[in-house]
Amino acid sequence: MRPDSPLAVPSDALFGVHNLPYGVFSTAAEPGRRRLGVAYGEHILDAGAAARATGASAELTALLDAPSLNPLLAAGRPVWTRVRAALTAWLTADEHRAAVEPRMVPRADATSHLPFDVADYVDFYASEHHAATVGRIFRPGSDPLPPNWKHLPIGYHGRAGTVVVSGTPVVRPCGQRKTPADPAPGYGPTRRLDIEAELGFVVGAPSPQGSRVALADADEHVFGVCLVNDWSARDIQSWEYVPLGPFLGKSFATSVSPWVVPLDALAAARVEPPARDTEPLPYLDDRGARPPYGLDIALEVRLNGHLVSRPPFAAMYWTYAQMLAHLTVNGASLRPGDLFASGTVSGPEPRTRGALIELTWNGERPLELPDGTRRGFLEDGDEVTITATAPGPAGTRIGLGEVSGRVRPAH
Repeated sequence: MRPDSPLAVPSDALFGVHNLPYGVFSTAAEPGRRRLGVAYGEHILDAGAAARATGASAELTALLDAPSLNPLLAAGRPVWTRVRAALTAWLTADEHRAAVEPRMVPRADATSHLPFDVADYVDFYASEHHAATVGRIFRPGSDPLPPNWKHLPIGYHGRAGTVVVSGTPVVRPCGQRKTPADPAPGYGPTRRLDIEAELGFVVGAPSPQGSRVALADADEHVFGVCLVNDWSARDIQSWEYVPLGPFLGKSFATSVSPWVVPLDALAAARVEPPARDTEPLPYLDDRGARPPYGLDIALEVRLNGHLVSRPPFAAMYWTYAQMLAHLTVNGASLRPGDLFASGTVSGPEPRTRGALIELTWNGERPLELPDGTRRGFLEDGDEVTITATAPGPAGTRIGLGEVSGRVRPAH
């Protein structure tokens, strides 16, 4: 293979053959035409064009020629496995090189779009370290965790319509605010704009209303993962959340990475979840599960280019299988394109915390950035970028790409 071929990708590349994440892209030549693509090295395989050029079946070609991931999501795990095998063959076998090479588009020349149409969005609160730190900030001297926290994965329903792809600017939201010192609430732009570094799980195969998804069936429904930044207006949130929880402080924007990494690509990242000191109810009992449902994914958070945190997903108390089991235990249905996120990923050390509210102790201890600036919460013009990698086979690593967003002033 020619060294300059777009198919000449090292086996240890973050977007190499062990990864093959899916996304949706367009080009300057056809800006209105959205295509399903697979990231490979520094290029994107135009999946539909490759299917036609290699003489793939009509079923497979129709799935890959769609303008979003949703038809493939709905097809289910046996089809996901066949499609992944076909993509691997197209990108690596000499017999397909002549057909596939012309269907590779430089990533630098492509525009990324939301990779799937979000059906429903649920956000969890699955990190014990995050929940306990926030509890210590707001309830000093009391038990930092609410009494239900270790018995069920706490979550809330978000707003699917404001999930946006990485790179979309985030307008500072306005709303009601009231501090304990204020005699009455006021209205205006949030003064405490925050981020939450999270992992998102993309649902493929649906489930009927009135049924439940068991832990052992989670992998039949979860297609893959993406990075999530759950932007949060802490002052709006703190005034509104009693008694029903997050609302306008969360619903203005949630950013996701443009690439969805298939769950199959994370086989080498499976780890045991942390030891638990509370016995879960049977429907949440994942002890002895093989493979385990913990994931060794290393996140990094950068503020204006400066590394401020390295949150470890392996430290999360609740796993994605437990989140999905709890999400559906009341009979709630799943739809292709459902997105559920982990909540803030945080570790035990100060520089492993995934939100500014923790990193700065609610703004009381501002971050000192290398350029001499200080941040308690985000200012207009700030840009936040979250990246992540995970173990791949034979000591390699795979990449989850990045999710980034820049803050714009309130309208």
